Amino acid sequence: MENAFAQPQNVVVLGGSSDIARAITKKLCAARAHTVVLAGRNQNLLDEAAREALDYGASRTDTVVFDAEDPANARDTVARAFAQVGAHVDLVIVAVGLLGDQTRDQSDVAAATRVMNVNFTWPVAALTEVRNRLVAQGSGRILVISSVGAVRVRASAYLYGGAKAGLDRLCQGLADSLIGTGVSLQLVRPGAVRTRMTHGLAEVPFTTGVNEVADTVIAGLEKGERIIWSPPVLKYVYAVLRHLPGPLWRKVMDR
Repeated sequence: MENAFAQPQNVVVLGGSSDIARAITKKLCAARAHTVVLAGRNQNLLDEAAREALDYGASRTDTVVFDAEDPANARDTVARAFAQVGAHVDLVIVAVGLLGDQTRDQSDVAAATRVMNVNFTWPVAALTEVRNRLVAQGSGRILVISSVGAVRVRASAYLYGGAKAGLDRLCQGLADSLIGTGVSLQLVRPGAVRTRMTHGLAEVPFTTGVNEVADTVIAGLEKGERIIWSPPVLKYVYAVLRHLPGPLWRKVMDR
């Protein structure tokens, strides 16, 4: 159960080896999360993340390996992660993502499908099982990593942005469906973040690091913000950008 300060004690992280997820996990552990189950596709990276969690204050960590390219394993992955916790789960973080290469992937059916599966289909399948389990226990929180790219999809990243847009909209409806159940869902919309996934890409305005994102997320969790923007200024930037006429949007965002 969450402690007296509403801080999660038992945490499941789906996509636990991602840079953003690792930064959030460390801050949760420093804030007294004691049991953390990290699920992802790379055992070595999961082991690194588990050691970090222990270094930052967790008393117990476990790992679960899965492949987000195959949505059929989502239900079992969630079941295994909850079983590893072995107690009430306070927070589930969904941080699964694949940026891909738009120029290459847009002409490759298998590659385009992979981007959709990792960014949309697998998370939706996993969220269905997470919802079932948290509603059954009568409480818990879900944190889903979306993207500002979901707000209005750019031509130069329409596969990744389109998948995130689908997930973002679905989660807004899912959050509404949870009202009155004791369970809540919060979305995180990061802008460009310096991670392994974005290494080598040119930086754009408002680019941040993973620690800045994690700080914003922790603050948003404490406040119960329905949508957490990182950095927060992007909420206002996209309030304007999302309404630009098409030709101007393309000139500004896909130059």
